[in-house]
Amino acid sequence: MNTRRSFFILLVFFVLFILLAARIFHFQVSENDKLSRAASVQRVVNSQIVKERGDILDRNGIPLTNRSGKYIIVLKPLILKEHENELYSICQILEIDFQNLKEEVGKKIQPILLDTDEKRKNIIRDLNFQGVSIINTLNRYDINSVAKHVLGYINKTDGNGESGLELFYNKALTCNSWHTLGVITDGKNNILQGMGYRLIKFQEENKKLNLRLTIDYHIQKIVENVMDRNNVTGAIVVEDVNSGDIAAMASKPDFNQDDVGLYLNSTGNELFNRAVASYNLGSIFKIIDAAAMFEHKENWEEQYFCNGSVKIGDLEFKCYSYKDGGHGFLDLEKAFALSCNTYFIDTVLKINSRNLIEMAQRFGLGNATGIGNQGIEESEGNLPSMGTWFSKGDIANISIGQGEIMATPFQVADMVATIANGGIKNTINIVDAIIDGNGNKVRDIRKKQGKRIIDKDIADKIKRLMESVVKEGTGTMIDLDEYGGAAGKTGSAETGQYKDGESIVHAWFAGYFPKKNPKYSIAVFIENGRVGGKTAGPIFQEIAREIMKKGF
Repeated sequence: MNTRRSFFILLVFFVLFILLAARIFHFQVSENDKLSRAASVQRVVNSQIVKERGDILDRNGIPLTNRSGKYIIVLKPLILKEHENELYSICQILEIDFQNLKEEVGKKIQPILLDTDEKRKNIIRDLNFQGVSIINTLNRYDINSVAKHVLGYINKTDGNGESGLELFYNKALTCNSWHTLGVITDGKNNILQGMGYRLIKFQEENKKLNLRLTIDYHIQKIVENVMDRNNVTGAIVVEDVNSGDIAAMASKPDFNQDDVGLYLNSTGNELFNRAVASYNLGSIFKIIDAAAMFEHKENWEEQYFCNGSVKIGDLEFKCYSYKDGGHGFLDLEKAFALSCNTYFIDTVLKINSRNLIEMAQRFGLGNATGIGNQGIEESEGNLPSMGTWFSKGDIANISIGQGEIMATPFQVADMVATIANGGIKNTINIVDAIIDGNGNKVRDIRKKQGKRIIDKDIADKIKRLMESVVKEGTGTMIDLDEYGGAAGKTGSAETGQYKDGESIVHAWFAGYFPKKNPKYSIAVFIENGRVGGKTAGPIFQEIAREIMKKGF
C-alpha cells in the first residue's frame, strides 16, 4: 500500500515537473520575442533606427531599393552630458549648432540619431568617443534611384508605402522587423551598470518578402540618362515585343523620394506620371488608319495628288507640306512615310468610320491596359463612342489623330509592340511576382496571355510602312543599320492650347527594333516638342542604340 502511495505521489510530482518545464519552454522560446518587447517597453527608452522592408527588384534580381549606404551618428546623452568637449567636436564636424544640441542632450535620455555622409562618419569613428556610436545601414532611396514614378515612396514616420508600388504592395513588403537603439536605466534615469545603451532587434513571425518587376534596371537607367542629358519633359516606355513585359517606364521631370513635400506646390508637375497620362496623339494614329484600310481592302496602289490641303465642307485641313505646295503624287507607302494628312483624310473617308474606331479599340485605345491591377494608376485615353454620329469633318480629324483622340505613351508602346509582334497583342505586365529571400515565388502576379487582333499579313504590311518612315520619310534622322535597323512613326500633335503666345504641339516617335526580329518597342513623348521627327526621333535612336550596343 505504501509502495502504491509513493508511486502515485512520485507520478504527480513528475507530471507537475513536465508541465512546469513545458511552461518555461513556452515562455523562453515561443513567447520570447513578445515578452522581450513587453519587458523592453517597461525598462528601455527606445529610438527606432531601421524598420526593415522587402526589396523591390528588377527582372534580373537587381535591387531598385536599398542600393546605397546610410550612416547614422548615435549620440548617447547620459554619457555626453558629462563630456562637453566631445559634443563640441562632433558639432564642428557635422556643422550643426552646438548650443541647440547641448540643450537637447541635456533634456533627453534616449539616443539622438543624426544622418551624415561617409567622410564625416569616418572622422567621427576615428575619434573613438565613448558617448558616440555609428550605425551603417541602407537608404531606401537616394538621388540615383530609378523608376521613381513606378516605385513611389514611403512615409518617413512609419515606414509604410505612400504611393506607387510601395503603397499597392505595402502589406507584402512590410516584414514587421526593426532595430531600435535603447538605453536601460533605473528609476532615477541612471544607466544600469553593464547594460547602458544597446541595439535591440525585434522580429515578428512573417518573413521578409520581395517584389520582382519586369523592368530591366540597365534599360531603365539608359532611358533616364538619355532623358536627363537631353533635358526631356515627357515620358518614355520600352516594351518587350514578344512578351508584353515593360522593360522601362520613365517620366521626367521626376522627384526626390526622400523629400516629396518640395513638389506639392510645384508648377513642374514632378509627381505626375506622364507615361500613363492621356495626350493628343497626332499622326501616330495613322498606324490605326493603315490597319483599318488593309482590312477594308488588300491593296492601296492608287496614286493620290496632295496639293497641301483638303476642304471638307467649310473646313480646310492642311498638310504640313502646305507652304511648299503639297507633296504632289504619292501612294500609300510614300504618304505614310511623309505623314501626308490629306492622303489619309481622303482615304479614310472612303471606309466606314465605325470600323476605324473599332480597330482603335482592338489596339487598346480608349481602354485601360490593365496595369492598374498591378499597382500603376493609368488613364484610359479617349476615343469617340461607336454610337456617335460623325460628320466628314469629324472623320477627317480622327484620321489624323486630332480632336477627341487621346492616348498614353504606355498605350502607344503597346500598339507598336502589337504590330512588331505580327498582330498579336500581349497582356502588359510590369510586376512579375512576390518572392521570398531565396527567389522562390510566393505569389505570381504576371499574366501570360496573347490575342491576335489583326492578320499577320496586315501587320507585315504596316511594318513595311513603318520601315519606309525611317528609310525615306519623316524619320530619316534615325540610323541604326549597324544594329539591325529600326522602324517607326513620327507624330506632331496639336493641343489647341497656347504658351507664351505660341501653340503647344506635342512630339511623338513610336517604333521598334531591330527590323527583322523585333525585340523592343519604344514610345517617346515630349511635351511641346513640336516636331516628332526632329525632337522625339533622335531620343528613340539614342536609347535603341545604347540598348543594342550593350546587348540588352
